Amino acid sequence: MTQLLETALERLMSLPDAQQDSIASLILAEIEEEARWDTSFAQSQDALAALAAEAMAEYQAGQTQVLNPETL
Repeated sequence: MTQLLETALERLMSLPDAQQDSIASLILAEIEEEARWDTSFAQSQDALAALAAEAMAEYQAGQTQVLNPETL
């Protein structure tokens, strides 16, 4: 366990039970969301590679233009 997490847990233990549960729920939800994102990203590698190949083909065919942030 990192020192920062240990410090956070020590402070968390001093809070009332209801606040501890609220923060614990937030932490667990964040961990679950991160796991879903990792799974989704891992499963999309083929699609991302296909999109990248398509973009490179368009670039090499001269079908792209320079992006000017001032005109967005």
